Amino acid sequence: QVQFVESGGGLVQPGGSLRVSCAASGSIFRLYAMAWYRQAPGKQRELVATITSGGSTTYADSVKGRFTISRDNAKNTVYLQMNSLKPEDTAVYYCNSPPPFRQGVWGQGTQVTVSS
Repeated sequence: QVQFVESGGGLVQPGGSLRVSCAASGSIFRLYAMAWYRQAPGKQRELVATITSGGSTTYADSVKGRFTISRDNAKNTVYLQMNSLKPEDTAVYYCNSPPPFRQGVWGQGTQVTVSS
C-alpha cells in the first residue's frame, strides 16, 4: 500500500512562491498517476493538480497558470511549484492518487499559509 509524506510548506507573502514535495512509498511509483489536493479551514478537500505516469497534467481553474505539478520517478517524489500565491491558496496540501485511484489513507499534509 502506498504511503505519502508531504513537506515544504510554510508562510509566504501574497505574490510569493513556494514548492511543496511529496515522497511516496512503493516499488511501482513510476506507474502511478499522482495528484495534489488541498483543504482550507471549513472547506472540503479539493483536487488541485494531477500528473500521469507519463507526465500529462491537469489543474484546477483556480490555480491554472500559477501552479506546476511535476514528478521525479527516480526519487519517488511529486512536486507542486506554487507561484503568484494568493491568500485563498492558504490550506493544508496533500498528495495522493487522483480519482478514481485515491488511496484511503492520507499523509499528514503540509501547511501553506499566504499572508502579509
